[in-house]
Amino acid sequence: MEDNYRKRMGLGQDGNALVQLVVINAVLFAILQFISVIYSLNTIPVTRFNVNIRDWFYLPATFDKLSSRPWTIVTYMFSDLSVWRFIGNMFWLWGFGYILQDLTGNRKLIPIYFYGGVAGGLLFILAHAVLPGLRAEVAASQLPGAGDLIVLGGASSAVMAVAIATTTVAPDYRIFPMINGGIPLWILTVVFVLVDIASIPRADTGGYVASLSGAGAGWLFIYFLRRGYDGSIWMNRLFDWFNDLFNPNKKKRVRSPKDEFYYKVSGTQPFKKIPNVTQQRIDEILDKINQQGYRFLTDEEKEILKRAADEEDL
Repeated sequence: MEDNYRKRMGLGQDGNALVQLVVINAVLFAILQFISVIYSLNTIPVTRFNVNIRDWFYLPATFDKLSSRPWTIVTYMFSDLSVWRFIGNMFWLWGFGYILQDLTGNRKLIPIYFYGGVAGGLLFILAHAVLPGLRAEVAASQLPGAGDLIVLGGASSAVMAVAIATTTVAPDYRIFPMINGGIPLWILTVVFVLVDIASIPRADTGGYVASLSGAGAGWLFIYFLRRGYDGSIWMNRLFDWFNDLFNPNKKKRVRSPKDEFYYKVSGTQPFKKIPNVTQQRIDEILDKINQQGYRFLTDEEKEILKRAADEEDL
């Protein structure tokens, strides 16, 4: 049953958060690149493109600029103009995100990605407001004729949060099992962190701060989750409410007495409860798999899925 479920984890599966994140990043990347090409073909200076287009998606380095463009605290983590950085981020996001969904279900990835991006963005701005060297850079960029503003773009801090959260959940998770029994996940994470740090320009202190902040957000999410506070609940409820709001065909299911009655008594063993397979019960089990992962199912729930699969084969 676990193998059958994983086969259904395809590109078109409902609630596949990993695919949704990659698609959003890819669409915005393609749009920004297309507009950039249009500007280039018309021999419009790059500074004009940055002011007219890029700066409306990237995160500015000052709080006063952020107050006029508050949406950039979210859009920046999906916006990128560097081809190689975009490819690298999506590669690592897919690797760590797939493992995270396998371990925790589909409803933790987007919140972790979001928390990492917001933490990285806020600390990026704070660093430019507090650190003397970065404050001087901001002041110089605001002088007349200085050129571009200091901004932050890309999914690096959000992907870093996903990587650290995944490793915190299962540092000994084995990948490439054909190589001497598998490589522990923490080794892959060390490689990722080194590659991420090496890809940041040496003078870009704000980029280092953003990545480290994303890592801290990912670790804190799992830390609080293990202590009973799930920071993804409010966000998932908001997503569900928003999806239902724009889905008029979605109707609340009216439970019949037959659906509510989950068990039936066997005549040969009067004290043995046998799970009664109902569509509502199957839907609830599938929701649990999406939220928590297959491994969190009870033996009874696995038996229900097995019986449902056997009935479909008949």
